[in-house]
Amino acid sequence: MVALVFGATPLPEMAGPEPNSLPARAFVHALRELDWVEGRTIVIERRSAEGQSERASAIFAELVARGVDVIAVGGAPWLVQAAQQATRTIPIVALFDYDPEAEGYVTSLARPGGNLTGLALTTGHELVGIQLQFLKELAPQTRRVAFLGPRQDWQRYLDVAKAVQVTLVVIEVERPEQYGEAFATILKERADALVVLWGPVVYVHLPRIVAFASDNLLPAVYGFREAIEAGGLMFYGSALLDLFRQMGGLVDRVLKGAKPADLPDQQPSKFDLVINLKTAKALGLGIPQSILLRASEVIE
Repeated sequence: MVALVFGATPLPEMAGPEPNSLPARAFVHALRELDWVEGRTIVIERRSAEGQSERASAIFAELVARGVDVIAVGGAPWLVQAAQQATRTIPIVALFDYDPEAEGYVTSLARPGGNLTGLALTTGHELVGIQLQFLKELAPQTRRVAFLGPRQDWQRYLDVAKAVQVTLVVIEVERPEQYGEAFATILKERADALVVLWGPVVYVHLPRIVAFASDNLLPAVYGFREAIEAGGLMFYGSALLDLFRQMGGLVDRVLKGAKPADLPDQQPSKFDLVINLKTAKALGLGIPQSILLRASEVIE
């Protein structure tokens, strides 16, 4: 029995053999390709905190009581922390923000040493620094940049923003109902560009964020490729759906006897730069040759 736990995705979107949630679908498909067929060779218990962090402890306590064999945790530091607090014996495969060793989840990347292993989504502030550089190349007039995302150590981003000579405007969003206020603050602070950071609540509300950026003519760089397909300007990062497929592979190895303590935590090694040309034109932005040469894909 495998548990799949998300931080914000509505539970109905995680259901079934073809979930509406793309990350859940990628995970289920990965297991299926490894001969773990739901209802025949495996049971998948799906849970979601639906953006309410206080629900996490109860979710994991219930899963531990049910005796699940593996817990797959789909992102959010508070979700990973709650899973670790709930059990030190049941294997946990998690998606981390960036470096699980630096964040204190494991003793080392090569040998995690406990019941937790997984994959990192980003390289943290280093990746955000590159995102800012691309944003400045694409929109040279950028001076004040709003960083939209969950609560975290903002000092590392302040230092990155200073190096790129932009002023950082911090906009913390932890819960779905905070978006109206967050958008109002971005406009009040007169930000002229937007960096959308990783977070499960952010991911679920990408269409709303993309629409806000478009309506207010804000150049924006996103940590999710799905934002570009929804009309966002630019994506730079690792492919989220690939990570969930890899997560399925790690769960397969655990189900076949591997111990998380012996499974190295995986760091992202491939990063894509994707530009939405139609959105750039709508914003009155030309695409510099320096960007085109480095782009993995330009969407017409």
